[in-house]
Amino acid sequence: MNKIFRIRYFVLGFVVVLVVIAGFSVAVMLLWNALVPDIFGLPALTYWQAVGILVLTHILFGGIGKNQLSHLEMGRSFHHSNPLREKWMNMTEEERKAFVEKEKGFHHFFYDRFSTLNDLYKGKETKTDKQDTSE
Repeated sequence: MNKIFRIRYFVLGFVVVLVVIAGFSVAVMLLWNALVPDIFGLPALTYWQAVGILVLTHILFGGIGKNQLSHLEMGRSFHHSNPLREKWMNMTEEERKAFVEKEKGFHHFFYDRFSTLNDLYKGKETKTDKQDTSE
């Protein structure tokens, strides 16, 4: 009896996956055909081309293989295997404050160097401009 239920759930799961893939493929096809030909002048898609785009995006952005974690598992394992979080949890209050101050210094290092680009973009006079005019 238990084996029959497993087979039924497997078949049911397989059918659900096929229906979801078909639904996403139709959605991609309809969205593509409604927007892309008018905006970019590209041709309309057939159903099988939409399926191909879904497969291609899954390969490029989702990867392939059995060793990948699902999104749910990745969310659970993220909190357990994050070395920075573990380091933070083991710090005292003084160490945390020192860490935050150190990080602020790191960000100010880059801000000081690249803020002149932002000032030039906005048309402000920079420190180097002031030095050049005083000479």
